[in-house]
Amino acid sequence: MIKKKKSAVLTAILGFTLALSACGGGGGTGTNTPSATPSDPPATTPAENGGDKGTQGGEKPGLRMIMQYGLFDPKTEYVAKYIEERTGYKVEYELLPAENADEKLNLLVSSKDNYDLVKLNAAQFYNLASAGALEPIDELLESHGNYITQSIKPESFGSATIDGKIFGIPETGSGVSIGEELVVRQDWLDELGLSVPTNTDELYTVLKTIKEKKNVIPLTMSKDSIYGDIATTFGILTDWKEVDGKLMHRAELPEMKEYITYMNKLYKEGLLDTETPINTAQKSIEKFSGGNAAMYKLAWWNAGTTIAALEKNFPEAKTTIIPYLKGKDGKAVVGAKANTTWYIAILKSSKNKEAAMDFLNAKMEPETFKGIAIGEEGVHHEVKDDKYFPILPKFNDDLNNASAFLTGVDEEKYPIYWQARVRKDPILQAHFETFQKNAEGLIVVDPMSTAPPIEAVSKNLLKLTTLLDDNVLQFISGAKPIDSYDQFLAQWRAEGGADMVAAANEWFQSTK
Repeated sequence: MIKKKKSAVLTAILGFTLALSACGGGGGTGTNTPSATPSDPPATTPAENGGDKGTQGGEKPGLRMIMQYGLFDPKTEYVAKYIEERTGYKVEYELLPAENADEKLNLLVSSKDNYDLVKLNAAQFYNLASAGALEPIDELLESHGNYITQSIKPESFGSATIDGKIFGIPETGSGVSIGEELVVRQDWLDELGLSVPTNTDELYTVLKTIKEKKNVIPLTMSKDSIYGDIATTFGILTDWKEVDGKLMHRAELPEMKEYITYMNKLYKEGLLDTETPINTAQKSIEKFSGGNAAMYKLAWWNAGTTIAALEKNFPEAKTTIIPYLKGKDGKAVVGAKANTTWYIAILKSSKNKEAAMDFLNAKMEPETFKGIAIGEEGVHHEVKDDKYFPILPKFNDDLNNASAFLTGVDEEKYPIYWQARVRKDPILQAHFETFQKNAEGLIVVDPMSTAPPIEAVSKNLLKLTTLLDDNVLQFISGAKPIDSYDQFLAQWRAEGGADMVAAANEWFQSTK
């Protein structure tokens, strides 16, 4: 598995101790969440300070928690007040800054201010766990974590397990869902007598006809969205793919050459936006909504504003969501990730470890968790046709920052609760639900989704992803000949790709 490299990281963390010995924490409780209903049991008055007094009676100790950056004041947030009422714990929250967050985190962890809990991204979690700054929570989960273990799947806990010990609660977010799909101007297809394409050959014909007849950009894409619908038809699904029992990164797949060859053909013939290597998502949206492009890979979260702008500019315009394209075998597949988004850990230095776990567990009690997620029925949300809909503006006013206060989710129920957030706008809702319906039975999840933070992956992934994407854009645009892909791949491997793949496979084989 993963070997802890404590010395360097621990030195870096503890090196801040003297400098921060007098540093104070953040504000008091608060956040957007529904208030307790009259039928709720009265909350125990929490103690302001004190050591770990346990959870079997007496005053509950005050807790201190380090959270990620956010544009809100925890002391005024509705959800934080709700959490305090429901759990009986008074929590003081400290938000990390937008800049130099890791440096601030190390300062807080190494200070004498006795923080108890911390919400971490993957790299932060690995660094602190490796440095010995986090408490293993296996025994605490067994004794105080019944709601947590009922709500979170064992495989998710695998992502928070290092050297056989669990060092945090994995927060997996809203579950597996599909974010983007090709959208086309249906009114133009009707005008030209074209059918919605079902594979890459038909896509080529449609794009070619549009270019010849309409004199617009047939397909626009952004530089940050070069994979997806088309790439999947060539077997390029997610970052990682299992091939013959081993993990391969998408950069290594022989199908990558086939994909960039197809895209290069579209580019050379003017069927793909020639500004793709520099397009931002907003620029591509402007081209599509402005009537200058016929097709765009739209993210559902941008659907409301994009379609509204298109209809304002062209009231007669109609769009169609193109079902996921089929590959050579006549089947469509869709790649998706199910990674752990955040890790909630108890600090080794905490004097309130049992209380901290009891607090996290109390937040996962079913009714309490539902309140944190979508508030109170009749106040923040309503149920129609067995679906949750937000009551606006109350939902936004009280729950806009609620996700910041999550410390794990009910992995079965939260994806259902969360969809209330996409039902704020009918167009947004329609696109989200259509994308998911089109993907039913087609989703292939990245096999690295349940992996814990792995040093060789964590330190190389961002750099190597950027290197790959930059080169793919150059191959597509013809700035580099596709024949030189093997030369690029050798560079990719030399700059950390080989180490990353080896480490990923070491973990993957250990799971079998």
